[in-house]
Amino acid sequence: MKFTEFPYERIDFDKLKADFLELCEGVDKAQSGEELFALHQKYYKLVDDVMTESVIASIRNDIDMTDPFYEQERAFYDANMPIFRNLLVDYQMRVYHSPHRAYMEEKLGHVAFKNMELAQKAVDISLIPLMQKENELTTEYGKLLASAKIPWEGENLNLSLMTPYLTAEDREVRKKAWKAYTKFFEDNAEKLDSIYDALVKNRTEQGQMMGYPDFTEIGYARMNRNCYGEREIASFRQQVKRDLVPFVQKLHERRRERLGLDKLYYYDEGVFFKEGNPAPIGTPEEILAAGQKMYDALSPETAKFMQDMMKMELFDVLGRKNKRTGGYMEMLPNYHMPFIFANFNGTAGDCDVITHECGHAFQGYITADLPIHEHNELTMETAETHSMSMEFFTEPWMDLFFGDRAKDYLSMHFEEFLMFIPYGTMVDEFQNIVYKNPKMTPKERKLLWRTL
Repeated sequence: MKFTEFPYERIDFDKLKADFLELCEGVDKAQSGEELFALHQKYYKLVDDVMTESVIASIRNDIDMTDPFYEQERAFYDANMPIFRNLLVDYQMRVYHSPHRAYMEEKLGHVAFKNMELAQKAVDISLIPLMQKENELTTEYGKLLASAKIPWEGENLNLSLMTPYLTAEDREVRKKAWKAYTKFFEDNAEKLDSIYDALVKNRTEQGQMMGYPDFTEIGYARMNRNCYGEREIASFRQQVKRDLVPFVQKLHERRRERLGLDKLYYYDEGVFFKEGNPAPIGTPEEILAAGQKMYDALSPETAKFMQDMMKMELFDVLGRKNKRTGGYMEMLPNYHMPFIFANFNGTAGDCDVITHECGHAFQGYITADLPIHEHNELTMETAETHSMSMEFFTEPWMDLFFGDRAKDYLSMHFEEFLMFIPYGTMVDEFQNIVYKNPKMTPKERKLLWRTL
């Protein structure tokens, strides 16, 4: 069955609540660890059903953010997923405090119970209205970005489709492209500031309602940061500043010389070669076919994975005007398959989808049938290890995508991922300061970003 043929049915939350109530009563009455574990299988089924239907609705909304039906479905899940998260925590806490916990911990592992502790820190029934508003705000932000129509050479392009011009070989073209691109953000600055300001205040209130001074502790708990905290992250940021930033500065200087420029400006930041960045050869269909050839050569397991993905049409990668920006992988639990969403735009990023997002997807594919679902509940750090590893595992096949510029791509890839680390840690520091100082104005936040 193809993704477009997957049936969709909105989750009946009244029935779901009744099912969870029955399940929780069963946990309280369980006479043995074996009986409790049997109930836990029913818990898995309830969770898989909710996640499958909500993910289908979310993906279809992202594919066309003007589709009124799936726009309505996303709004439904924005309002109801906080209720679902509270149902999960209520169930998990009963398992956590069960007299048969030792049996369950032997089955599920210690980390699963550590994550239950974190979930209790992050979710409470009193937060539901705020969590619903938080979802509403993030959806509003996504819709605003997807609505971009940037006038360019007689067309109206969205943010993703502008990318090739932002990194064009001709410096004047990319300067003009950046001016057009940033005009969208300037024109919508007040709205973007308003959404972010509302999110910061909303999340701060959530943190304070849970007894914390700000949102940071809840944010860490929601990301399942179960073995390190704020102090360790601050130490890592300092190490990046001390040890990596000087090296990255040298990479930028080497790139400036390679480009033959007196100075690098913001519109030069994504350009690595005087003749322009390497771009994948061929149509989107040919790029996907090259991906199949690459994964056929890599291993029998990756070959089967890619064949199944293609057969079930679990890629939506063509850039379109009403499509959400960005890219991701999501699992569809009841189909035991991943889905990859992206926006091809003719740049090297198209190839990165076939490596990076397929790294996420392959991990999900080979672990989809694990009997203990908690063993597949990844943190972002672990998930990015899978995706980045696949980027490097597949380097020997880059000639399939870039021809005689494969070496240029490998050089660019190495520099890009090193340059990302200071940027990523800077984002983390920015967020940390913003949530520690929730009364900052939009102007003060922008000044903070420039200072960092």
